[in-house]
Amino acid sequence: LILSLHRELDGFREDAASNSGTKIGTTRRGIGPAYEDKVGRRAVRVMDLADLDTLPQKVDRLLTHHNAIRRGLGHPEVTHEAIMTELTSVADKILPYMDRVWKVLDDKRRAGERILFEGAQGTLLDIDHGTYPFVTSSNTVAGQAAAGSGMGPGSIHYVLGITKAYTTRVGEGPFPTEQQNEIGEFLGTRGHEFGVVTGRKRRCGWFDAVLVRQAVAVNGIKGIALTKLDVLDGLDEIKVCTGYKLDGEVIDYLPASQGAQARVEPIYETLEGWKGTTAGARSWNDLPAQAVKYVRHIEELIGAPVALLSTSPEREDTILVTDPFED
Repeated sequence: LILSLHRELDGFREDAASNSGTKIGTTRRGIGPAYEDKVGRRAVRVMDLADLDTLPQKVDRLLTHHNAIRRGLGHPEVTHEAIMTELTSVADKILPYMDRVWKVLDDKRRAGERILFEGAQGTLLDIDHGTYPFVTSSNTVAGQAAAGSGMGPGSIHYVLGITKAYTTRVGEGPFPTEQQNEIGEFLGTRGHEFGVVTGRKRRCGWFDAVLVRQAVAVNGIKGIALTKLDVLDGLDEIKVCTGYKLDGEVIDYLPASQGAQARVEPIYETLEGWKGTTAGARSWNDLPAQAVKYVRHIEELIGAPVALLSTSPEREDTILVTDPFED
């Protein structure tokens, strides 16, 4: 459970890091500190709300850790009574939703029902495979759908990767193709690029085939949903990153170290843009020829087919090439 003390600690740390120039750029929602408690085996879990005999001891253990940190940061301690009140006040609202998720999913799978897992964050924010330390606190790759839900990995039939026709990032961290110029402003304005949780302006840049190709491999992606193609309408030329230069050497992957990630320089291929519009297109025939060439070239560069192409914010403005639910 994410508690008020987790949100407070998240904010304390970000404020301190901002002053030293080392901030990560979290959403300040307490997610990171809550994961720390989970791994540290001191977290309060949903089922603990149903056992009021042991809950006080669990809260004591949690506060021993958190109050030590708060004292070190110069903030007042949290009382046992405050956390117990916070937990007991929401117990009746949360407990009805508790269930054996693995059993629910297994029953549905055996009954032949369709199951869709949706991830909320990108591959490069994964705690293991991302741009560490500028990452979230959990695994965001496709394999986490199996690990987190309790459904065996062999039950997952199709992995659909979702990426924009250009690249964006919220918060701090490396961004090889970032455009801090009129192109970046154009993409951000046309694409309405603001963070969903924080409302922060997203950083924008050209499509990075290196990163997407790496994500395809790490996730076992079978097809790509390419979105926001219409944002590129009207550009005279469009650049695509096909590789990096690192200390004079050409590489085709994002290195793991923070220092090397900061030093990579993108290698671009320049493609001809299109004057017509892709907005609202629902078939390949509706697309300008150069737009089709752009999509096909991306497929070649990333090693995965485009299974779905989105051409506007409207759900209906989609070209469906492959239905993931079809065998």
